[in-house]
Amino acid sequence: MTPDLQADTLRLALPQGRMQDAVTKLMADAGLRVQLGARAYRPTIAAGQFSTKLLKPQSIIEMLAAGSRDVGFAGADWVVELGAEVVELLDTGFDPVRVVAAAPEMLLEDGALPRRPLVIASEYQRLAVAWAAREGINARFVRSYGATEVLPPEDADVIVDNTATGATLAANGLTEVATLMTSTTRLYASPGALESPTRCAAIEGLVLLLRSVLEARRRVMLELNVQAENLEAVCAALPCMREPTIATLHGGAGFAVKAAVARDLLPALVPRLKALGGSDIVISALAQLVA
Repeated sequence: MTPDLQADTLRLALPQGRMQDAVTKLMADAGLRVQLGARAYRPTIAAGQFSTKLLKPQSIIEMLAAGSRDVGFAGADWVVELGAEVVELLDTGFDPVRVVAAAPEMLLEDGALPRRPLVIASEYQRLAVAWAAREGINARFVRSYGATEVLPPEDADVIVDNTATGATLAANGLTEVATLMTSTTRLYASPGALESPTRCAAIEGLVLLLRSVLEARRRVMLELNVQAENLEAVCAALPCMREPTIATLHGGAGFAVKAAVARDLLPALVPRLKALGGSDIVISALAQLVA
């Protein structure tokens, strides 16, 4: 550990590339604004105790496993690919991708790979080799370093690569033949960091803040007024986290009801509450929500 770091300073790794914007937005919404200065690979975070570095996701996993970083964001695909011993803390759900095997349509026989020796190209050696072994495919592995989809048919028969929509594969004349795994951006910790009481407490605080933002994004605050005779029916219809908050309206004119509800339930929920006697319905966005 670097000698000048305090015991509760977290050595945080943030991802470069496609994950970076969503992760820095999450941090900012949690009150942890990431500031990129002249030393772009070593951003600062004004709030909290952090020693921060920007790294490629696969490097983040390796640094966490080695213990030189305490906590960091990366895709689940790289944890599996590297066989790293790290601890998953939080699944952000960001950047969902599938790791798939794909091949040119002309190579396939009745939609399946031919039973002959094949060349598989990928950045994911562990995943590709394990998949080929499971499927009984006689394959030679070739490592790629980006732009894997352009290798077939001249330089490889099959590729294993990640895809969000499959559009890039289709644009290069490739057909998916198998899904090896699904992956999202997640927060991981070094096992050693969790053994330190002070660092573990700091990590738990970070997870609490980030989770509160993710939970708030999934919910809204719903407020409405209701007459006394309709109160129980309205409360029964509210899919809130625990119990709704209820206050008496001025002059005993009824009740004000407030609850945090899942955003995706609103299209069906709002008309139902109105039909049950709810009025003056107000829906507000949430910034953070701690259960």
